[in-house]
Amino acid sequence: MRFRVLLPACALISLFGGAAAAAEARKAAIFPTEVNDPSLAYGRKPLPADQKRLDLATETLRANLTEKGGIESVDLSPQAEEIRKESPLFKCNGCTGPIAKALGADLAVTALADKGANQLFSLVITIAEAETGKVVRQGQVVIRANTDNDWSHAVRWIVKNRLLAEPLPDRS
Repeated sequence: MRFRVLLPACALISLFGGAAAAAEARKAAIFPTEVNDPSLAYGRKPLPADQKRLDLATETLRANLTEKGGIESVDLSPQAEEIRKESPLFKCNGCTGPIAKALGADLAVTALADKGANQLFSLVITIAEAETGKVVRQGQVVIRANTDNDWSHAVRWIVKNRLLAEPLPDRS
């Protein structure tokens, strides 16, 4: 029974930097959740309700990684202008790593909701090393509804079952 309890802790230590991570949280730049919505052509912004859910997803992600993953979230405001300039970040060809490094973070965390229909989204959350851009962890889920609770649940599920889960055999 003790073995089962220790495995998740060992997985977290190896995921976030070895023995030093056990004593000190790794710093991460957790970027705002973005949406890839084909109906938002020509620079249009998401509807207020959709933007609210994107913000909720970001806050839920930040809270879960901080509380359960031992990650220290860095303040993005010193690089706010650069983030605005490079946005949308999912199209910036690796700009999140240098921005995260400039903020003193070891990790860059991004979340992208790919909209398929009004109530069908694919949510992908990625944790990458700021220095190299190497993906450390990634998780994806399909959201088949569009409520605050559905979005929060989707983020919590990815964090629990993909980002902070035990490593699978022969995979990192």
